[in-house]
Amino acid sequence: MAPKGSPRDMDKWRETLRDPDIKFPGESSEYRRARNQLLEAEDELRRLNEQVAAQRRALPAGGLLAQDYVFESAADGSEVRFSELFAPGKDTLVIYHMMFPRWSNDPRAGAPGGKTALLPLVEQPCPSCTSVVDGLNGPATDVSDRVNLVVVAKTDPARLGTYAQERGWRNLRLLSTRNNTFNRDYHGETPEGEQIPVLNVFSRDEDGIHHRWASELTFVRGDNSPLDPIWPIWGVLDLTPNGRGQTAAYPSLQYE
Repeated sequence: MAPKGSPRDMDKWRETLRDPDIKFPGESSEYRRARNQLLEAEDELRRLNEQVAAQRRALPAGGLLAQDYVFESAADGSEVRFSELFAPGKDTLVIYHMMFPRWSNDPRAGAPGGKTALLPLVEQPCPSCTSVVDGLNGPATDVSDRVNLVVVAKTDPARLGTYAQERGWRNLRLLSTRNNTFNRDYHGETPEGEQIPVLNVFSRDEDGIHHRWASELTFVRGDNSPLDPIWPIWGVLDLTPNGRGQTAAYPSLQYE
């Protein structure tokens, strides 16, 4: 699969976008001064993001894959080896570890209906992870043109497949890790068996399959903010006057 049509002329596109004197109706001079100061900070943050992204790309290859793990497909229950997750011509693999089952101390509402709602709450999927995967499902087709994308969860593959149908996840490859140690080995699970929401990136070359990067900042900060790049709700809320607000109960699988 490859993009159809011709690429854009990015120089002309930049000319179309640039407007150094932009103003909005009714704004005060106080607003414009403060907004221009914020604009400088936003530009600097963007430059820093680009610098960090370049530093991430320049990381040396990590360790070789611990073993050729065997997963179970949520689509049909068939076995899939880790080495089979790389499509021809695509040597990068991005894996999101979904918490299904959820954290055992999570009291947020469970699934609103369907077969998943019949499971005990502690065995149901995490609302936050559900939100992340919702956000991945839409762009998965575009992402998969460049890299391999997989979502894994340590639950029965049939349960995972059922939940995917209930949520309308049609564009993602979902696999069960219930019969292997992949989650534990790559820090998607605590020693006590609690599931952890992390991202892992692998690459394949002539030497084999290497681990390349993980969202390790999760273990420094003790929160889920390292998932922000793939979790769109926070980007939207960060643009608003009230920001993210109280996040302990949000996002949820049910709203009043």
